Amino acid sequence: MHVLVTGVAGFIGSTLARRLLERGDTVTGIDNINDYYEVSLKQARLARLAAYERFTFIQMDIVDRPAVADLFASHRLDAVMNLAAQAGVRYSIENPAAYIDANLVGFGNILEGARHSKVGHLVYASSSSVYGANTKLPFSEEHNVDHPVSLYAATKKANELMAHTYAHLYGLPVSGLRFFTVYGPWGRPDMALFLFTRGILAGETIKVFNNGDMIRDFTYVDDIVEGIVRVIDHPAEPDPAWNGDDPNPATSYAPYRVFNIGNNQPVQLLRYIEVIEQSLGLKAKLEMMPMQAGDVPATTADVSALERAVGYAPSTPIEVGVARFVEWYRDYYGIPAGVSIPAR
Repeated sequence: MHVLVTGVAGFIGSTLARRLLERGDTVTGIDNINDYYEVSLKQARLARLAAYERFTFIQMDIVDRPAVADLFASHRLDAVMNLAAQAGVRYSIENPAAYIDANLVGFGNILEGARHSKVGHLVYASSSSVYGANTKLPFSEEHNVDHPVSLYAATKKANELMAHTYAHLYGLPVSGLRFFTVYGPWGRPDMALFLFTRGILAGETIKVFNNGDMIRDFTYVDDIVEGIVRVIDHPAEPDPAWNGDDPNPATSYAPYRVFNIGNNQPVQLLRYIEVIEQSLGLKAKLEMMPMQAGDVPATTADVSALERAVGYAPSTPIEVGVARFVEWYRDYYGIPAGVSIPAR
């Protein structure tokens, strides 16, 4: 297959691209290499992919409509995995325009490119944040998601609605994946595991929001990527059981579907920190903080639909996944085992 991966210099995008290349696919990757976090990490991820002959990188912003249109016109693509987006719930409170540009305008450009070039399957990143004010756990794709609590979440819900419209109007097969707290090697520096590891190694106090009373469905990146690959290989189809009198939000009469993709093993934040401490061999200094605006106290995924559809079965416990991240972190930043780092 020839697969376009947008956001290929990102955490999930680079890991996915490598997995596709290792199984023999051709991958064209695009990324705008913005400075939301350290550019050197993005470049290091790309350097790992450059070793593969079937990988082509194009620096491009999906907001650039003519460039995106030209890309789709000049490449024969079997599938697209859209991971390009402005990430982060908290940053969306400070800089909403970035989310409107990348997550709405940019995604619209990807949809247009995919429909004009008749791409066989468009898969795109949604988010567990779409569940917003919902409190019934575990979250199911059949639950209502009309009460987002951050602009980031609202843009991801909008992506699902936009995708359905293209499935209905143009017959474009589209699958949305609601990611639940992905972690692992080559992760994003603004995410909890990265921040906690860096802070503990430096002997700094780390901030623990909602007084540690948070629950997350921490999902190891390799499990996520395996799920993505399986979804890419199974294009969305119309649901013959769909009924407009009692509509299922997760499927449609059109070739459209939405899946949760998580670990289905909720973990309390304080336990997660405990595992990081064990992997580092160091004790954390904790500062308990109130809940942050735009955040939610608990996310837990019901992944039974994805299991039924493609055999998805996450298998990495946090004890293994966190240890692998810590090993990568020490290696990447040149910090030998048993050694701390100076406080910033």
